[in-house]
Amino acid sequence: QVYVVFSEELKCWCRALVESVWCQADDYQLRCFLVDYAQHCSVASENIRVLAGAFAKIPHRAKKCRLHCTKPLTLHIDYRENTAKIGPAKRWDTAAIQHFRKLLE
Repeated sequence: QVYVVFSEELKCWCRALVESVWCQADDYQLRCFLVDYAQHCSVASENIRVLAGAFAKIPHRAKKCRLHCTKPLTLHIDYRENTAKIGPAKRWDTAAIQHFRKLLE
């Protein structure tokens, strides 16, 4: 479900999908994906609202997607054997993300 959250970084209200919730001291924090800006942000629970009817029907400007059959790789370095091998990774490296963005441009 899409909600409206206040983004401190953008200084405005944005449509967002809530990805996770965690408790922090005296408040809850939400990890959100801003569907019109393709950004992730953390938001306090007091800064979330239910999206009004007509606004919920407006298409998102950004969509989450994945590359088909493409898995992240990283360089695994073994200091004892003084070797380096490319192997599977759980997440994409920052350098790989930057390289991909340059290719898209």
